Amino acid sequence: MSESGVRITKLENGFTIASDPMTSVETVSLGVWSAVGTRHEPAELNGVSHMLEHMAFKGTERRSAKDIAVEVESVGGSINAYTTRERTAYYAKLLADDLPLGLDILADILQHSTFDPGELERERTVILQEIGQAEDTPDDIVFDHFQAAAYPEQPLGRPVLGTEETVKRLNRGDLQGYLRGSYGPERLVLAAAGRVDHEQLVERAKTLFTDLPQGRPATAAAARYVGGDIRAERDLEQVHLVLGFEGVGYLHEDYYLQSVLSTLYGGGMSSRLFQEVRENRGLVYSIYSFASPYEDDGLFAVYAGTGEEEAGEVLPIIAEELRRLPADLTEEEIRRAKAQIRADLLMARESSGARAETLAQQLQAYGRPLATAELLQRIEAVDREGLARFARRLAASPPTLAALGPVGKLPSPRHVAEAFAA
Repeated sequence: MSESGVRITKLENGFTIASDPMTSVETVSLGVWSAVGTRHEPAELNGVSHMLEHMAFKGTERRSAKDIAVEVESVGGSINAYTTRERTAYYAKLLADDLPLGLDILADILQHSTFDPGELERERTVILQEIGQAEDTPDDIVFDHFQAAAYPEQPLGRPVLGTEETVKRLNRGDLQGYLRGSYGPERLVLAAAGRVDHEQLVERAKTLFTDLPQGRPATAAAARYVGGDIRAERDLEQVHLVLGFEGVGYLHEDYYLQSVLSTLYGGGMSSRLFQEVRENRGLVYSIYSFASPYEDDGLFAVYAGTGEEEAGEVLPIIAEELRRLPADLTEEEIRRAKAQIRADLLMARESSGARAETLAQQLQAYGRPLATAELLQRIEAVDREGLARFARRLAASPPTLAALGPVGKLPSPRHVAEAFAA
């Protein structure tokens, strides 16, 4: 069952083109999503996916970096990109009549980037500054520490930006080789949402995307959640901590249990953690839970920013609230969590950018688009027994802790593990 109006065409070379029309808008969002990210990189090339994303906008055989920016902004459009651990995306939003321009630029940067040596050195400096900025942002870099502790010595545990060492080492040949080897058409989805005609989109794409590399499909090593404890003493006003467990991936049957549990546990101001830790006890300014699903595994975690004196109290409360969940889940909080997820899902349907992204990601994850009605049905099917079972599963998982700041008063790693085993 697919969303009404969504159309999908797969070319002979494996390149997938998808559209989701929205007749009530005058704009179009489009992009190319590559099923390649940080976890597909060799260790010595950590950060190459992100650098490739940056360099795509730094000039092609017929456009300079300035030309790319000027052409898009001259028609009031925008263009950008992002890299995650499993995907890289290049996307634009324009007035509907300017779709041919956006499509031409996306095709150009993905097939004809020159990776000019001078631009590469300038962008290397920019990325090193980006890494430095992340290091100077504790409530940002703590998530990289958490990922490294959960998946040590694995691609999933490496930072998306790469390290200072690997970024300094990457060269033009590395970028060209990685592009040729990883960006084959079978790994790409061109998706558009908004005022778009599918047949015209397909015909234009056929004429523009003729030089995609025919490289080997990118593969990723299987995820092996380990769990661990990383603490970094820093002279900060707050302790930034992420405490988590092995969750499930987006292909797992418990994926929707995980989403609902995360929402009621720490997903909003009415959630258990926010009410108990912030409202009732005043121990934090910020606290929330989240899930990070991957193809074959996932993480379920809590972030908290707290004072040095309060840090020792926060972790036991997080543990206690998770241990209590199976016994005292209420139908009201389950209903409220489902309502939040349902509203988020339906509100996202009003954004052409969100619809294009969702369409591409669903095609890469599931091989088909998932209808909104199907998603709502899966959320509604979550019940108390399943949530209690999933909460017990989490508590039985080896915990992972990453903490940054004045960490001296945090419980020891042994006491953290015992708090969930109690």
